Amino acid sequence: VAAEGPLMRRYEGAAQGRGVAADGWRVCLAHSFEELRQPYGAGDVPLRDVLRHIGFALRYFRWWIKKTRIEKKSAFIDLLCAVPLQQIYGCPLGGIGGGTITRGWRGEFCRWQLNPGLYHYETVIANQFTVCLRCKGQTIYQQVLSVERPSSLQGWNWGYCGHYAFYHALYPRAWLVYELPGQSVVLTCRQVSPVIPHDYKDSSLPVGVFIWEVENGRDEDVEVSIMFSLQNGMGAKEDRSGGHWNEPFTFQKDGERVAGVLLHHCPAMNPFTLAISAREKAGTEVTHVTAFNPTGLGREVWQDLLQDGRLHSPAGKSRPTEKGEVTAAAVCASCRVPAHGHKTLELALAWDMPCVHFGSKEKLHLRRYTRFFGSEGKAAPSLSHYALTHYEEWERKIEAWQNPILENSQLPSWYKSALFNELYFMTDGGTIWMEVPPDCCAEELQGPAGAGLSHLLPVLREYGRFAYLEGQEYRMYNTYDVHFYASFALIMLWPKLQISLQYDTAVTVVNEDVQPRQYLMCGQTAQVKMKNVVPHDIGDPDDEPWQRVNAYLMHNTANWKDLNLKFVLQVYRDYYLTRDSLYLRDMWPVCQAVMESELKFDTDHDGLIENGGFADQTYDAWVVHGASAYCGGLWLAAVCMMCKMAEVLGDTEIRQKYLDILNKGKEAFERMLWNGKYYNYDSSGSETSSSIMSDQCAGQWFLGACGLDEGEFEVFPKSHVLSALKTIFENNVLGFAGGAMGAVNGMRPDGVPDTSSVQSNEVWIGVVYALAATMIQEGMVEEGFRTAEGCYRTVWERLGMAFQTPEAYREKKVYRSLAYMRPLSIWSMQLALERRAGQTAAPAQLPQGPAHP
Repeated sequence: VAAEGPLMRRYEGAAQGRGVAADGWRVCLAHSFEELRQPYGAGDVPLRDVLRHIGFALRYFRWWIKKTRIEKKSAFIDLLCAVPLQQIYGCPLGGIGGGTITRGWRGEFCRWQLNPGLYHYETVIANQFTVCLRCKGQTIYQQVLSVERPSSLQGWNWGYCGHYAFYHALYPRAWLVYELPGQSVVLTCRQVSPVIPHDYKDSSLPVGVFIWEVENGRDEDVEVSIMFSLQNGMGAKEDRSGGHWNEPFTFQKDGERVAGVLLHHCPAMNPFTLAISAREKAGTEVTHVTAFNPTGLGREVWQDLLQDGRLHSPAGKSRPTEKGEVTAAAVCASCRVPAHGHKTLELALAWDMPCVHFGSKEKLHLRRYTRFFGSEGKAAPSLSHYALTHYEEWERKIEAWQNPILENSQLPSWYKSALFNELYFMTDGGTIWMEVPPDCCAEELQGPAGAGLSHLLPVLREYGRFAYLEGQEYRMYNTYDVHFYASFALIMLWPKLQISLQYDTAVTVVNEDVQPRQYLMCGQTAQVKMKNVVPHDIGDPDDEPWQRVNAYLMHNTANWKDLNLKFVLQVYRDYYLTRDSLYLRDMWPVCQAVMESELKFDTDHDGLIENGGFADQTYDAWVVHGASAYCGGLWLAAVCMMCKMAEVLGDTEIRQKYLDILNKGKEAFERMLWNGKYYNYDSSGSETSSSIMSDQCAGQWFLGACGLDEGEFEVFPKSHVLSALKTIFENNVLGFAGGAMGAVNGMRPDGVPDTSSVQSNEVWIGVVYALAATMIQEGMVEEGFRTAEGCYRTVWERLGMAFQTPEAYREKKVYRSLAYMRPLSIWSMQLALERRAGQTAAPAQLPQGPAHP
């Protein structure tokens, strides 16, 4: 309760740019007490809980001061400075792991993630597209394609009427349509990023392309110019640090030529180059302005364009900026469009930050794209050229991937939107994709105990290391209990990245970190990482990921019950979908080790693990006592998969061991938790142990995804599974918020949400998508879509949280943790649909992108 309470924010305040944090620590503390009182109704809160809460608050505050004020770093979860909700975001630009720049639905460039895992939320007003129309040698219309009316660049014509513009997004593409009022000209800007399933080259590129389709409805020819202006930097303080400069460039290869401006940004750490460019071709002219002041009136640029629809294209570099000075550049593409004709102008944005340090500044890392474009920081011209000459191929591949789903009339439109648009987090989740140094040896990667992972080095050398954040506000890489849900997107679309991530996890499992750390919730000190225990995460981007794991210090996760199980479940699921036997053989000893470690939680030796009476799983504020539907179900599913893996590998001894455990555990699970309609939350007999948990079938979800849900591998009786799912649908879905907001995590049998914790009466979007997938697997297709639709309508339509889907919300206008990993679980719905249609094809059998150029 104490950990989660301060993170809840109300929609009304956030929508106005305020969260709870805007009112400071006092409001956070007061709000937490309000949450703490909920389990006890209107009565007094027990003194021990008050003291525990105050103890956590003081420990957190002390830690926060040390972290942010003394160490000058950001908190991995910041209870005091929450990110406010801005209902402005659109489709992000860029491939996987090279950083992202988000463009809003009104066309603004407004969210920056170039330094890995760290976000800068700033709309940079100079970053705009401007159109100029000329007829018979005269400029007849010139307009910034923005509804803004800023205080800077007032020499430009701002205030485009939004009534004449329309935005559409289907990740990784977006469309902005401008009907120029009174001009009989329509502009359609199509935005494309190279996010292509099973492609491990182009999908890594830090580029975005803007294809401007110009339709001339006039009875006369018109000259059309599109000017792309960009500030050097991200709108941050370092934009004024001095030493930044711009220069024009041209790049020609294979008969194709692009021209533009490079904006060199030179901070002390992680310097980078931005490139704006356009494709030169017959009938298209490209001009530029190397440098102008984006904080001034901007009249020199405006008049330059107004005069003839061109920019004056000075040669040579700009001078470096002085401290306190900001600079910008512009590129203009121009063409003649015949009467009632159509032409295309192609522009691109690329950024080259090849070598990065994380916050600790200990190691230099090379991004994945440097394998193909070099690491010297000179790749921006070639990246621009490659993007402008390959985007058509990207679009063909994107359409070949998406069209079978889009053209399936049996699938609802909202589902098609959700399925693809939720993939934004695959790139915009602080995602990093790093090369392993060519001179790196196995011992450096494996640590002292990882020698058994024979294919670790070949996999990481070929496909690199991949990580993404739990959330843009929950800044921990590869948070494993949450990745369990999100991993379906990876294994279905980029399976080699899932395999790479699993190898990295396996390395941390077999090694340990004996360094002590105080955990904020309990105030106790314990070692950071235990051997043969799956870590909670692989680190904080403001520290040194992979080097120091478990950035999460709310709880000691060594005794969490679900982490080890989720590793085993993913190993078999990955093998089932890829048939990668080398991977399975490498992971088999690790699976045995984590399961052996997990066996200690079966304290009464009945074949079923018990929870410890504290929040010891992904619901880290929802206490569990004894046997539980969630962890117990995951345990039995993992035991079943151990039997199956042993069978595949011919390990008869281990198979028999886990078969005996499975038989005992199934009996105990049914006896202790089945109540005739569904599985109780836990076996404690407390007031809330009979709560209906929406995630009670998580084990069955994974078994069904792997074809282990019937016959000899039927762990949970089919009749019980169907009864539980129908109970959840009737109570947690239809009985909550009129059936319009998805499934609440916990519902009491009398039809009232479980308020015993701040998480039990939340809706977790990623859990709802997983629940919907389980329903589809079990033949409840209509119920599954109805369940998932509530989340989509709530997040994307009612609350305006497009491209920042949160972890959770409540019925009464409260949300938590914007831009979160777990909703990627929607891809398990697609897997379930494909299985039902008999169309499942293992990712390894699908067309593979080239590993090398």
